[in-house]
Amino acid sequence: MSFINYSSREINCKIVYYGPGLCGKTTNLQHIYSKTNPDLKGKMISLATETERTLFFDFLPLALGEIRGFKIRFHLYTVPGQVFYDASRKLILKGVDGVIFVADSQVERMEANVESLENLRVNLAEQGYDLDQIACVMQYNKRDLSNAAPIEELQRLLNPGGRSEFEASATTGQGVFETLKAVARDVLRGLKQMGG
Repeated sequence: MSFINYSSREINCKIVYYGPGLCGKTTNLQHIYSKTNPDLKGKMISLATETERTLFFDFLPLALGEIRGFKIRFHLYTVPGQVFYDASRKLILKGVDGVIFVADSQVERMEANVESLENLRVNLAEQGYDLDQIACVMQYNKRDLSNAAPIEELQRLLNPGGRSEFEASATTGQGVFETLKAVARDVLRGLKQMGG
């Protein structure tokens, strides 16, 4: 759920990058952070333990405008990819407004993608969210690799419902901002509907 800060006249929205280990969640965030105007972003915070890492930063995009005089501030998070960090993932999903599911396009990662998407569905359900009702965009990352699976295969396995989807290469930045803009639009649409 979005958090409204009346003193700064901001609506704070939380977007979580979810996906299997090493699929490119961190690379997405690093690319966005490096290309965002320093005056409009907070510090990138890395919560790192010995074995896992979560990245976080917030920014205020000018192009998205306002809702009823309130600016929109987005808080972007990544979850640890490995399955044994499930407790951390659940915690990071608390209060989520939108999800970007980052799939690793490599053929040998299809099973990990499917497991991670199912894990997302279960973890959201435990918090009272329905993956089919929340703003969620699919990103097929690593499209630039020679062992990338056909898009039709990714769609069949991960997106039979036809959510918004983007081909990407987070290392080059291809598709990174397009994915973020799509989920931001969906989150804002939901906010406007709630506000009447």
